Formats: sequence, structure tokens, C-alpha cells
Amino acid sequence: MVPFSADETRILSRLRRPERIQEFLDNSIAYNLEPDGDTLRSPRRVLRDQVAHCLEGALLAAAALRVAGHEPRLLDLESVRDDDHVLALFQHHGHWGAIGKSNYAGLRFREPVYRTLRELVLSYFEHYFNEDREKTLRNYSRPVNLARFDRINWMTSEQDLWPINDYLVALPHTPLFRNRSPRGLARVDTRLFHAGKHGQV
Repeated sequence: MVPFSADETRILSRLRRPERIQEFLDNSIAYNLEPDGDTLRSPRRVLRDQVAHCLEGALLAAAALRVAGHEPRLLDLESVRDDDHVLALFQHHGHWGAIGKSNYAGLRFREPVYRTLRELVLSYFEHYFNEDREKTLRNYSRPVNLARFDRINWMTSEQDLWPINDYLVALPHTPLFRNRSPRGLARVDTRLFHAGKHGQV
């Protein structure tokens, strides 16, 4: 596995706590507005280019978590009539938290207070909506430890990391709604809709 440079390690080593990683993603990394499918940068390239979409941001967060002593894990969220979303996961005293790069305010950080992954995912439900104000989150994957991709140098590669994207897409996902249809859901109200888009690029 190709290691980070001394300068890269210095930057990531300052992000010792998950909330510091989220602050770095929010304040130092611009949101990637390139068309979907154009790039899938490694953490090294994100640090260099200072731009990331949600999966690129999750990869950088996972790399920073690894430097801080956590396992580098991702969680994939699937939606309907909307873009999917990827989070970097961490645990504290057996409880789950998450870090996310998003254009929507409510799809980012979660404190490690959730006993199960389902609890964590449900905390995103009300904030996961499309431009028609539909609540669109439906399924979630199991955690993916990115150590399985060390062979392609996922943290420092100069190549786009499409094998990671393909792996996440192919994973079985667990439905949030079991044995019933989520019909009849209320639309997102005006206040939450505008709050969720606060700061949107």
C-alpha cells in the first residue's frame, strides 16, 4: 500500500476527532459540481484538488479516521427518485456515528449515539429529500471496510476508484420499510426544505 506523504499525514493527523474531520470537509473541501460519473478521486487527490462529492468526501473521511486509529468503513444509502449517499462510519463505546460530505445540511455529521446501524440510518430519513420535497431514503448497505481495497491503494491512488463505487452498488441493501409500503408519507415542509438546502452550492 502506497503511504501518504509527510505533508498529507500532517494534515490528516490534525483531524484526531470525527467532528474535526467533518469541519475539514465542510470548510476546506469545496463541493464537487462535476457531472456524476466524471471523477472518483482518492483521498490524496481530494487533498490536492480541495474538492469532493459525497463518495469522494466519505473516502477522505475514512482515510482520516484510519489515521486516527479507527477502521476505515463506509455505509451506502439508497434512495428513490434521488441520488444515493455514502457516509464514513465510526464507533465510540459500541455506538455508531457518521461523517458525510453533502450539499444538504442534514446529511452530514452524526454523533456516535446510535446503538444500531438502522437507528443511525433512520436519523437521516427526514432530511433525505428531493426537489419535489419527497422523502426518498429507502435502503442501506452493511458497513464496508476499505482495507479490502488496500491492494488498489485507495487512499493515495492517482486513478479514479471505480471498483469501490461498483462494489457499493452491487452490495445487498436492507430496506428501511419491512413488510409495508412507505406510501402516504408527508412532503417535507417549507421550513425543513429551506433549512436542508442552507449553504447549498
